[in-house]
Amino acid sequence: MHEMSIAEAVVEQVDAAAREHGAPGVDRVRLRVGELAGVVPEALDFCFELACAGTLVAGAVLDTEPVAARARCAPCAVEWAVGMPPDLGCPNCSGGGGVELLSGRELQILDVRWADGPGARAEQKG
Repeated sequence: MHEMSIAEAVVEQVDAAAREHGAPGVDRVRLRVGELAGVVPEALDFCFELACAGTLVAGAVLDTEPVAARARCAPCAVEWAVGMPPDLGCPNCSGGGGVELLSGRELQILDVRWADGPGARAEQKG
């Protein structure tokens, strides 16, 4: 289950940033997750909770923003939703030319909301 290694990497980065900024903790972490990243959101949520134990990220909410997979045909410039399983054949020209994957592989920390005392919030975007 690679979701655990992803969760551990996210928690490690967020925990280090929280310590660097002197934040007392983390309220929320937002991730962008591409359709083709091979991540099961429910498994990532579970692993995130486990990985947070003993860190400044403990108790934080993990919000994931899904990103649909899209591709573009080089010869005819048509764009389409790739879907799952991925269909990388051009729906317009069926050409043998190049296909460019435009989105769907993302795995990125969008922003973090620090716990900044009762009622106060601060955000770190990145």
